[in-house]
Amino acid sequence: MTPHLYDKIKYFARFPQTGVSLKQMAMFGQSPSQGTLFKASEFLHEELPIRLAHRVKELEELPPDIRTMPSILKVKHWYAESFQDLIELRRPKATVIKAPSTTHHHYYTHTDASEYNSKDHSDYDRSLTQTLETIKRRHDPVVTTMAQGILEYKATTSPLSPDQIDSTIQTFLDRFYMSRMGIRMLIGQHLSLHQQQQQQRPHHVGVICTKANIKQIAQNAIAQARHICQEHYGLFQPPAVRMFCPADIEFMYVPSHLEHILFELVKNALRAVVERFSDLEADFPPIQMVIAYGREDVTIKISDQGGGIARSRIPLVWTYMYTTAQAQSLVDSEDGPSDKAPMAGFGCGLPLSRLYARYFGGDLKLMSMEGYGTDVYLHLNRLSNSDEPLITRRSFDQEDIIQNVRPFASLPSPVLRRPTFASHHFFSNIVLQQHPHHDRIET
Repeated sequence: MTPHLYDKIKYFARFPQTGVSLKQMAMFGQSPSQGTLFKASEFLHEELPIRLAHRVKELEELPPDIRTMPSILKVKHWYAESFQDLIELRRPKATVIKAPSTTHHHYYTHTDASEYNSKDHSDYDRSLTQTLETIKRRHDPVVTTMAQGILEYKATTSPLSPDQIDSTIQTFLDRFYMSRMGIRMLIGQHLSLHQQQQQQRPHHVGVICTKANIKQIAQNAIAQARHICQEHYGLFQPPAVRMFCPADIEFMYVPSHLEHILFELVKNALRAVVERFSDLEADFPPIQMVIAYGREDVTIKISDQGGGIARSRIPLVWTYMYTTAQAQSLVDSEDGPSDKAPMAGFGCGLPLSRLYARYFGGDLKLMSMEGYGTDVYLHLNRLSNSDEPLITRRSFDQEDIIQNVRPFASLPSPVLRRPTFASHHFFSNIVLQQHPHHDRIET
């Protein structure tokens, strides 16, 4: 990373991030206009460099013995490279925009889109989509690579100082992984909305399913977790999972997020049961999953008889350092699934699952009876009205955050947006008089 690039990163990191709620993402509908997608593209082109810059600056400001780990350096390089790709992407020629008072601070905005109906805008939208696809692929192994960096750091520190490790890394990783979820959510939604124009899926707005069937998602997660358990332990038959769920529970959510959480929780329960009753393969006690549909939340309880956790150890299960399994290297996992861990080994499953739950206003709680088993409660906000949790560093001084102006409007560059462009919104409703032809990328 050159000094010039890092200066740009520090500049962009001074701007606040703009949150986007699940409902705001769903406002696009199943058939968004080309103008609406173009306005969303402009939002992402401005918002993503800010988010990436915040993460690079935080990685740079970690203590030296952490930030110099090879895997941490690799992740920082990926984020800096993605930042550079975005700020160097050519923008369309500036056009006359309505007064800022009519467009500013609203995600849903009616705008005359005739000025966006041009080859220049079409080429820009196509180039940004290609860039976002590249960034998404580049960042696929971030979770496992960061986990490897933590293992590298643990290997260089004294085992007598776990508190120092937790206090140094835990809060940072919560911010980092939560931000990663937001970045991938925005990129995935953009790519899926463009793909949706070619092939629509019922009840889907991008990656969001407006009628997500919880029972079906849970069954998929259970099947995957039981398969992993069977392969890992060489079992003829893994423990059964009994599910109690009304067949018609549907609500708006991101199926991949929910499936990831349930996969991790069921996998942990299976592991606990198998390792406690290793001599009773023919008669493992079943795991129970109960799903309830309330006015505010959908709650999923997963109960096992895997022996439970000592009360003094329960706080540790939420740390990224903690695992009861033997540590393992993850350097070869870059070509595999990016977010799903192996059966056990690097202590990210529960903390990441809780972040996924909290990302859209839910939560994950654990109750354990040492000597018997564990109950895990997953709460999902069925109202879909929570704001995106954009966690910022407490070390930021308030005067260091630049308010009321956007970075592309301030930098003196011929390819950056002119200062009067004030529509920094994720959702803007634009009706095109004509629909330009767009080349699209299969995702």
